[in-house]
Amino acid sequence: MSTDNGNMIKEKVQTKQKTFARLGYTKMETAEITDAMNKLLSNFSVHYQKLRNFHWNVKGADFYDIHENFEEQYNEAIEAIDDIAERIRVFGQTPMSTMGEYITTSEIKETGTDLSALEMVSEVLKDYEILLEHMFNVIEIAIENGDSGTEDMMKGFVKSIEKRYWMWTAFSHKS
Repeated sequence: MSTDNGNMIKEKVQTKQKTFARLGYTKMETAEITDAMNKLLSNFSVHYQKLRNFHWNVKGADFYDIHENFEEQYNEAIEAIDDIAERIRVFGQTPMSTMGEYITTSEIKETGTDLSALEMVSEVLKDYEILLEHMFNVIEIAIENGDSGTEDMMKGFVKSIEKRYWMWTAFSHKS
C-alpha cells in the first residue's frame, strides 16, 4: 500500500469517527463546546436580569444617561443570549433555560435594588470580567476543536464587552 493510500484511509477513519450531530464533531467535542457555552449562557442570563434591575432602579444626577445605557446593554445581552442558545441548538444540544439553572451555574450573582449608580456600574464591570473570562474559555475550546463558527461569534462578543468595559471604567473615574 502506498503512502498516499495509507493517508486516505487514515483520513476516512478520522472522518467516520467525527460524525456526531452532522457537524463533524465527536460527542466529546460537542459536549465540551456546549458545556462551555451553557456556562456563558447562564452568566449572561443573570447579567441580563441585573441590567434590567439597574435600569429600573438607578437614581441620581446621572440617571438619564445611566438608565439609557443600561437599556442598551440589556438589549445587547438578550441578543447574545439568543445567539448562544441557538448555537448550542446547532450542535443538537439543549441550552440551559430556567432561572434555577442560571442561578445555580452562574458565577455572576444577583444584587438588590438599593445600590447607588456607581455601585451599579461597579457591579457591571465585575460582571464583564466574568463574562470575558467565560468567552475566552469558549474561544479556547472552539479553537482546540476546530469550531470557527463559535470562535467567530465569541470574538464579536468580546469586542463589544471590551468597549463597554472601557466606557464604564472611564465613567466611573470621573471627578
